[in-house]
Amino acid sequence: MTAVRWGMLSTAGIGRVAAAAIAASPHAELVAVGGRDAGRARRYADEIGVPTSFGSYEELLACDDVEAVYIPVPISMHTEWTVKALEAGKHVLCEKPFAVTAADAERCFDAAEAADRLCIEGLMYRHHPQTRLVQRLIVDGAIGRLAHVRAALTVSVEPGDIRRTTALGGGASLDLGCYCVSAIRLLAGHPTRVHAARVLDTVPGAEGGDLRLAATLEMPDDVLAQLDVALDFPRRDELEVIGTKGKITVPDPWLCRPGYIELEVDGHTRRLDVDPDDKYALTHAEDPENTDAYRIEFDAASQAIRHGETPLFGRADAIDQAAVVDAVRQAAELGRPVTPAPSAADPALTAHS
Repeated sequence: MTAVRWGMLSTAGIGRVAAAAIAASPHAELVAVGGRDAGRARRYADEIGVPTSFGSYEELLACDDVEAVYIPVPISMHTEWTVKALEAGKHVLCEKPFAVTAADAERCFDAAEAADRLCIEGLMYRHHPQTRLVQRLIVDGAIGRLAHVRAALTVSVEPGDIRRTTALGGGASLDLGCYCVSAIRLLAGHPTRVHAARVLDTVPGAEGGDLRLAATLEMPDDVLAQLDVALDFPRRDELEVIGTKGKITVPDPWLCRPGYIELEVDGHTRRLDVDPDDKYALTHAEDPENTDAYRIEFDAASQAIRHGETPLFGRADAIDQAAVVDAVRQAAELGRPVTPAPSAADPALTAHS
């Protein structure tokens, strides 16, 4: 398979991780970077070893050598530049959260269908064998009937950081909550009712954004799920899946670095290797820059593009994801439970799949 030629729309910090991931992928090649300043874009491209740079996003999108675009711009700009890239004839992998609302997600996929191009939301952990193992254990009944999912992601960032800048789409529910909501949906289906509470950020530039948020989601088949996110807590990456006969603990659910998960049944805990055949994943010691999950994501996206395949996570998933994140935010803002829009996916595919 000929490697897919990628362009990066932005000189964001996460782009360095993406560049390392693409460099390690046999299916992808990073050929160009586009920024808002030509000098800065050139310096950034030199730093990450990319031959071509452009001083505007529009110039990169006009480059015929670029087949697909990775978009890590601020959240508030995701829909705008995803649509523009698709209209320019590029495939798109857009960083999470793909869209702020379900309507924005639909706009993007309408543009993708009109352009006959692929559009993918960048929640990289979903492609990792660690996540696939957790799904298999649930389906196989390793912990009995699924009863509860608990997810958390907290970080500590200073005022003025983009993640706390309201005008750019900052706030804990969007920047961090998308991971937790995604995991809950992936493992337990589409929620029927959402309860949430939040603490508002008050520093200049962050007014109105959520500094911390906690939510309880009512899921199909009497499953309950809880999440908590924060932008002023110590770093916490947590995922716990509880069944009627045991539980699964995922020590690093989003970056997938340790190489194992823990399965507890009847009071006995054992570690399970997430990739016993060493086909996909690296350990944290082998991959200290956390690029492995991103590499697997770019592998999956590139192979779907090259072979004209339907991505594992497509239109309905992205619309549902945006709708549930929005419902969590609404429930916190209104101070009362909110019922998310019905799933855009086939109902048979939404529970425990």
